Amino acid sequence: MLRLCLLAAHALWLAGAALLSPGSCTFEDSVCGYQWDYAHLPWTLHGEGHYISVDTSYEGEKALLSSPDLYSEEWSCVRLIYQIAVTSDTSPDPARLNLYLRQEGESLDRLLWSAKEPSDSWLIASLDLINSTKKYKLILEGEMGQDKSTSIAVFEIKITSGYCIECDFEENHLCGYVNHWNPNVNWFVGGGNIRNSQSILPKDHTLNSALGHYMYVDSVYVKHFQEVAQLISPKTIVPISGCLSFYYQLKQESSIVFTVYLRDMSGFYEEVWKTDSALNADWALAEVNFNAPYPMEVIFEVAFNSAKGGYIALDDISFSPVYCNNQTGTPFNPANAGCNFEEDLCNFYQDHKDGPGWSRVKVKRNVYRAGDHTTGFGYYLLANTKFTSQPGSIGRLYGPTLPGNLQFCLRFYYALYGFFKMSGTLAVYIFEENHVVQEKIWSVLDSPKGVWTQAEISFKKPMPCKV
Repeated sequence: MLRLCLLAAHALWLAGAALLSPGSCTFEDSVCGYQWDYAHLPWTLHGEGHYISVDTSYEGEKALLSSPDLYSEEWSCVRLIYQIAVTSDTSPDPARLNLYLRQEGESLDRLLWSAKEPSDSWLIASLDLINSTKKYKLILEGEMGQDKSTSIAVFEIKITSGYCIECDFEENHLCGYVNHWNPNVNWFVGGGNIRNSQSILPKDHTLNSALGHYMYVDSVYVKHFQEVAQLISPKTIVPISGCLSFYYQLKQESSIVFTVYLRDMSGFYEEVWKTDSALNADWALAEVNFNAPYPMEVIFEVAFNSAKGGYIALDDISFSPVYCNNQTGTPFNPANAGCNFEEDLCNFYQDHKDGPGWSRVKVKRNVYRAGDHTTGFGYYLLANTKFTSQPGSIGRLYGPTLPGNLQFCLRFYYALYGFFKMSGTLAVYIFEENHVVQEKIWSVLDSPKGVWTQAEISFKKPMPCKV
């Protein structure tokens, strides 16, 4: 079911002899203080294979595994090496592996991550944990689904201080960084051998030694113009912003383009750094400011024009919440830019020079009114011609300042009441910070329906702006 021989070899390869931090476990000969819930399916420790698993040989819907009490005042990263094995990939109710955070004093567990993709070998998940003054537990939940032959295995849990996008490439699983496979050019691990048989450099940057590791991509197998190799970081799961730094070495005989991108989950690329044409015979430091207010991946991309282009080497990727120009970065949280108007206007406001426009009201639900969208019994904003005697009146509701050069998705619900077509009655504009209108990005085209309708708009501006 699990291809045990292959996976045991992988798990043994991953298990290190180094001392483990609290909450970390390689499942070599113990479960490191983790406990399972006896009210559900049991977990089985495979001491020879170095993993713990649960499968459908027992009847039940799920299995729970909880860590000992953990405590960390520093930002930390949890890496989970796991596998989900099934007989059918098309089950309507697939097996899942979920990771929850249970904080001391809170009644609900917070879902950090969930996976359902089956695989023939191990996969890696990297999850950032924000520093906290509270004790917490990590809860692993295996949901068995409807497949008759399902097995979920966990080979390693590793908790380290720092951010998940940081890496010195000295660990076997490369901190969750993956090469996007290309038939001709790819990122490879260099170093680590005293004979240096696989490497193109005499020394790495971390250890300044031939035994140290780094990543590199060579042009020797390039067959087409602008062949591209991509090294992809773990996905960020919490908002972060600050300074991303890394060391690189470049040997260039013909044109090489080395670029760093941020890629969001919709596939949108944002270029944040590009090397100049200068040769770097030794390790050079690169620093770039970047913001990741929503899940993103960092992509290190190298493009060659010929098989004699040269090579790029990469090492010691690190991150600081202080911007590269030493300005402390405050991560932008999109939740602070939204509002359900239940308590107040949140961070929205009206400019009284625009005249009366929006009123925060509460209307009982009846056959003529649906109530507010949030609960049906709460508050919402209403613009009504009964509130003004001036034809052509405009009521503007301004949102908080949004940082520039980020891709945003604006979603809201609206309802129209009236007797005539109301095209253009409601519109969304982008304003610069000084209240100068920049662009109209949406307007209503509907006739009155009296029901809540969702609108969704994507936009990106180079400078700070307001909706």
